[in-house]
Amino acid sequence: MATDQLLAPPATLHTSVCSLNHTQQDGSDMLQSHHHDPTNSESENLTPTTTYSEPCSSSTLLSPSSPTAKSFGGDTLRCRADSFNSVVESSRSRADSFNSRAETARSRANSDLTTLRSRFEGDDLTTEEALRPDRNNEKDFQVENNPFAFSPGQLNKNLNPKSLAAFRALGGIFGLERGLRTDLVAGLSVDETTLDGKVSFQEATESANSQKPLESRRIIVQDVIVTDREVKGQYHDRKRVFKDNRLPAKKPISIWRLFWNAYNDRVLLILTAAAAISLALGIYEAVGQPPDPEGGASLDWVEGLAIIVAIVVVVLVTGLNDYRRERQFSALNARKDDRQVKAIRSGKSVMISVYDVTVGDILHLESGDSIPADGILVGGHGIRCDESSATGESDAMKKTGGPEVWQRLVDGTATSKLDPFIISGSKVLEGVGTYLVTSVGVNSSFGKIMMGLQAENEETPLQVKLARMANWIGYLGTSAAGLLFFILTIRFLAGLPGNTDTPAKRGQSFLDILIVAITIIVVAVPEGLPVAVTLALSFATKKMFKENNLVRHLRACETMGNATTICSDKTGTLTQNKMTVVAGLLGTEVNFARDVDLDDEDKTVLTFATAFGKLSSTARNLLLQSVAINSTAFEGEEDGKATYIGSKTETALLTLAKENLGMGPVAEERAGTEIVQLFPFDSDRKCMGVVIRLASGVYRLLVKGAAEIMLDKATSEITDVSAETLEIDELSEGSRIKASANIDDFATQSLRTIAMLYKDFQQWPPNGVQTLEDDKHMAKFEDVCQEMIFLGVVGIQDPLRDGVSRAVQRCQDAGIVVRMVTGDNITTANAIAKQCGIITEKGRIMEGPSFRQLSDDDMNEILPDLQVLARSSPEDKRILVTKLKQLGETVAVTGDGTNDGPALKMADVGFSMGLAGTEVAKEASAIILLDDNFSSIVKAVMWGRSVNDAVAKFLQFQITVNITAVILAFVSAVASKEMHSVLSAVQLLWVNLIMDTFAALALATDPPTEKILDRKPTPKRAPLITTNMWKMIIGQAIYQLLVTLVLYFVGYDVLGYDTKCLLQNQRSRCQNLMEPQLGTCLVDESHKCTDLMHKQLNTMVFNTFVWMQIFNEFNNRRLDNKFNIFEGVLRNYFFIGINCIMVGGQVMIIFVGGAAFDVKRIDGTQWVVCILCALPCLLWAVVIRCIPDSYAALVFGTTAKIWLWFARPVMKVLRVIFGPVAKGFRALSNAVFAPTWRFSKRTVSKISKKKVQGDSETHASATDEEVGTNVEMTTTPNAPQTSVELPMQPPPITLTTPT
Repeated sequence: MATDQLLAPPATLHTSVCSLNHTQQDGSDMLQSHHHDPTNSESENLTPTTTYSEPCSSSTLLSPSSPTAKSFGGDTLRCRADSFNSVVESSRSRADSFNSRAETARSRANSDLTTLRSRFEGDDLTTEEALRPDRNNEKDFQVENNPFAFSPGQLNKNLNPKSLAAFRALGGIFGLERGLRTDLVAGLSVDETTLDGKVSFQEATESANSQKPLESRRIIVQDVIVTDREVKGQYHDRKRVFKDNRLPAKKPISIWRLFWNAYNDRVLLILTAAAAISLALGIYEAVGQPPDPEGGASLDWVEGLAIIVAIVVVVLVTGLNDYRRERQFSALNARKDDRQVKAIRSGKSVMISVYDVTVGDILHLESGDSIPADGILVGGHGIRCDESSATGESDAMKKTGGPEVWQRLVDGTATSKLDPFIISGSKVLEGVGTYLVTSVGVNSSFGKIMMGLQAENEETPLQVKLARMANWIGYLGTSAAGLLFFILTIRFLAGLPGNTDTPAKRGQSFLDILIVAITIIVVAVPEGLPVAVTLALSFATKKMFKENNLVRHLRACETMGNATTICSDKTGTLTQNKMTVVAGLLGTEVNFARDVDLDDEDKTVLTFATAFGKLSSTARNLLLQSVAINSTAFEGEEDGKATYIGSKTETALLTLAKENLGMGPVAEERAGTEIVQLFPFDSDRKCMGVVIRLASGVYRLLVKGAAEIMLDKATSEITDVSAETLEIDELSEGSRIKASANIDDFATQSLRTIAMLYKDFQQWPPNGVQTLEDDKHMAKFEDVCQEMIFLGVVGIQDPLRDGVSRAVQRCQDAGIVVRMVTGDNITTANAIAKQCGIITEKGRIMEGPSFRQLSDDDMNEILPDLQVLARSSPEDKRILVTKLKQLGETVAVTGDGTNDGPALKMADVGFSMGLAGTEVAKEASAIILLDDNFSSIVKAVMWGRSVNDAVAKFLQFQITVNITAVILAFVSAVASKEMHSVLSAVQLLWVNLIMDTFAALALATDPPTEKILDRKPTPKRAPLITTNMWKMIIGQAIYQLLVTLVLYFVGYDVLGYDTKCLLQNQRSRCQNLMEPQLGTCLVDESHKCTDLMHKQLNTMVFNTFVWMQIFNEFNNRRLDNKFNIFEGVLRNYFFIGINCIMVGGQVMIIFVGGAAFDVKRIDGTQWVVCILCALPCLLWAVVIRCIPDSYAALVFGTTAKIWLWFARPVMKVLRVIFGPVAKGFRALSNAVFAPTWRFSKRTVSKISKKKVQGDSETHASATDEEVGTNVEMTTTPNAPQTSVELPMQPPPITLTTPT
């Protein structure tokens, strides 16, 4: 009890003058007491012994009427001035309108004392205590200009943690309904924008007394069409106060941070430092030293500046590329989180985006749903939730409707086990119902968890493999660069005694050696490999979305390309999921069908109208109950048209009932029925059921499900469906055989067969049956579904999807085995499989029960030929997937139900159904089929193979460039007297840009064609680089090295260059220009012409090398041995555009690059020589493709063995020699660069934090401006305050009876 209580005078209630309202239930007198005006003689009079100056409060107490109250037990709470009380069953009036908080009630007549105890945790909390803000979320309780009774913070107290005390303090489900200005039956109005007026906290909480029970409210008029037009500013006030159901997107990495990340590479940093030193020395030579009288001012500074500019360009292109990739994946994440949920708005069930859910919405719940927002259960049957992901509670949590919980609070029978709370992020395991949304987005439980768990984009297995390969290639390139640096340094030191250059010149020469070595490392490290995978994946996922494949996990995209088997559902995937009842059987005698031979004299098969016209009203009502009541489908609208929403099987039956049984709106049919227990559909038992209470007091169990299973459950049948009094006889063997024959006949026509059973009971649960452990009023299905009465069977047609047969054939041509896994019986499954072309000559068909009994050896023997698994359960599907994976298969599987989750998780690639799939299935899957179509799976295979091909193409191209560039730079630098590579540092950076970025964009964006399915899947253990790829890599590298080295070493002789001729040309050029200093042009003419010829020749080598890469890029568009490398090139605009950029860039470099790129402009003849030397690489590729792969494999294998035999000892020696050097270099690098790295990292971090804080403040101020500046800030009251803060103590209450 609270200690701050006010002592009040005793009050006595005289029963002699008090008119009590008695309600008899179960033999007990029930008492209900209300506070009212004492002048009203027709109501209960509460006459105190002390005269009060005024009645209690102008408002009634919060207790709703309780016709089932058995005593004065429960929780009686105080009533303060201008305040509300939580739960009372007896009201007392006294001065200043104070009610006592009583835990005892005394009876003077009988001297009885009943002690009342709290029944749930927090029962003793006051309203203020129950809704008190936590220290870190006071802002959630402050709302400016709030038209609602509650703030987001107060609503969150329901679930922080689950609190019945907070639920009670908010007025229960009816207080929430009033305070949130919604309707528990009709939901929100679709026309709501801004709200006028305001509902006070007190008004909302006190309104619980006056709310009508849900059962007595107006039935939803389902024929009202809810507008689908866009309402401007819809739910403006709700979204302003409670936010929308979106989590703030993870703050994207700024483009400046991406630039920094691109530059933040140790090799680039070293190169920058070397370039800066080179630039400084060059400037010193040009400014601080006297100019060379022969050569003029020094231009050595140009190379240092050009390297820095090239580094900036590389960083900018890489950063922009990463920025584009980040934006694409952000868009993908936004799409994959969106989904449709079922809501009630304006009295109509509609499908809305999960992002459009707002506080006050009424949402549907059914088995398999992932709950999108927090709320309170309004009502339902058998709702159980898995809250392990939200609360860590592993047990299935049973939910109780909010109205029932409120009534239990009133009655004083509430316990902590009552749980009306629906938690976002949890899963509905079973049951159906509706709930009121109270928190969305960042205010919801799951939203708060996810705000701290926003994950980075995952790395796919292919990215990991390629990163590992890139490291190995980088090690080899680094070794080559280290060896080059070592050789050139020895030569430089050996030549120092005879070197007459200035110290600056000698320093510049050494820096040139260092820069070339570092640049070779830059070229050798293939950092573009993982980038190529990312580009291919981002491009593929975007295109796959347009083809109805929503990729949730990137690894699935690349894995799907190598799938060897697809285990597909039938319904909705191979078929259209547009179901229609086309035939059936009423009892065991009346056959009906849509297509009837009217000339048949026997009339054994009736039309729909004739068959249903024979039904008596009793049989019609029974059939109507089986279809309309035993169903979870409901009326709604899609694309602006009224329709049924739910399982297509159930919607087909509802359509049958509407057209032939005179069924009205489903809500009206269900409104007059008392549902006692509901058995949701279970894929293991293949049926669903419901128990209803008839007006006669009889309990009726209605069951429908798979026909052959239902027939086994039946022991009786209705012999005459036309009789008003149904005649029930034992189901004879002849009747059973006849019904079974009809079921088989329907199945051979590819019809899904659904049978309906029923049975009446005098009480529920029946005597002698097992009940549920946590609810003894609920019976176990297996115990009651025995000896049922057979009502009839319907055959439902579900046509094959257009193009599914061709899609299956394409999969089989691609080496993919298609298996059908279905819950239908073996006859139906066989018929559908034959229509699809799934069954082959050696194909086997099995049923699930037989399959799961096989031994491991038998299963391994049967699996390769198993093509149809009928009458299967989700567990059968999981076993099938597990065994196939153990056999080395790459398995893709489809699923739509909650129980399919394990199989979807187990598979290499899980496909869930976007239309018919449950949210649990979607979350367990890697790809969502937005159209539920098998043909879309084939598209996924094509794009998966395209991703793998794109990576292989780029890998083939990159390694070719790596080998050629590194060897060419190494050999030319060692052979050069000046120790300069034929490819300068800036030229190598340009080659690196072509190789790592442009080629990745060009080769990763080739769309797939149908021909990509003409080959078998790639095995799991296949190497990244195949024999065919090695053949092209080595062949092209040999040709490119041969041509470039010949040009470099013997270009003078091959091209017929004559020094004298060049000298004469130089003289004439100078004379034509009429230079006044003609002698300057002719000084040491032989030396100048030789130098000019040498630079032009180096330019030609560089130009030829780049053009070889451009032409070789076309060669790499094919990975097979076919010759047409231009196939589909005009459809790839990226490829065309990137090649235009590379060609344009190369032409500009040769013409205007000058000293920056260390090139000399070449004439037309020299251009022709370069192109003619590069172009034959296309013809050389044709020759390479003509070499059989087997011969190439033999040569490569032998060469590799010989190489390893020599290389291993050499590597050991090099490891001994250079190991200490490497350690010293690492230590020096850490000593020099580590402090700089740490400083820069801290600086960037501080800048980022300041920017984030600034953005937050800007966002907050912008939000304030949106709301308005002249509105006074108010705090929604946590609880009403008393006018006098004095100790309170409840007065003793005495009941006196007449003598």
